[in-house]
Amino acid sequence: MMRSLWTGASGMISQQTNVDTIANNLANINTTGYKTERAEFKSLLYQTIQDKSTDSTGEEKPIGIQVGLGTRNSAITSQFTQGAFTETGNQWDFAIQGDGFFAVQKSDGSIGYTRSGAFKMSIGVGGNTLCDSDGNPVLDSNGAPITTDATYSPSQITVDESGNLSYPDADGNSQSLGIKIGLVQFNNPSGLSKGSGTTLKESAASGSPRWESGDTALSQSVIKQKYLEGSNVQAVDEMVNLIVAQRAYEMNSKIITASDTMLQQANNLRN
Repeated sequence: MMRSLWTGASGMISQQTNVDTIANNLANINTTGYKTERAEFKSLLYQTIQDKSTDSTGEEKPIGIQVGLGTRNSAITSQFTQGAFTETGNQWDFAIQGDGFFAVQKSDGSIGYTRSGAFKMSIGVGGNTLCDSDGNPVLDSNGAPITTDATYSPSQITVDESGNLSYPDADGNSQSLGIKIGLVQFNNPSGLSKGSGTTLKESAASGSPRWESGDTALSQSVIKQKYLEGSNVQAVDEMVNLIVAQRAYEMNSKIITASDTMLQQANNLRN
């Protein structure tokens, strides 16, 4: 009976984490570039009661007797499926169609990766720099901050589907600025470490970033200007998952209640 108490408790703890994950998904249903997360579980060690067991006639059964000791969370995995595009009309909003990530330079000098393309053009003395909402410079295909000459009007700069920046000349013809928005891919994007906002960081599990501009083996992503990629959270699916998690939590709590009742009856036995 004591075993069942701890087993039920492990189920309640795991389902609480599951509910927390679902709540986080629903809270970020309107977060640009957010990827839904899923809690995964694994069983704990099994306790061997008997190596061999027999039936009522004494014949040996082909299996032994093992009792599981509960469950635990093994991972919380991000699902990197494509989110829906929303047209914003904003000059510096970008959505990625494909597996790529934008690269931004963090304040500590490290590089972060994001699917959120809600960028701004920061006006400076030495030129105009493309930044994210936190002021971190967006990097080009060479890993350098994207900066244009201060004489260029940001409203007239266009970006094609490959990420190349262009500006009209005196005759109105579009001329390339020789700058391309950098996109990277990872062999295991689910292994990326989560940072602040929607920024992700490289980890040993994700592998090193692979720049699309220099890796012909990669399927090239497409950049959509004046669009943003919404989160891929499906509210209906999350609500169903929430109901399932609540019921699993409730059943595990009933296991604890039943075990407590059995212990109480055992303590009240009289000779």
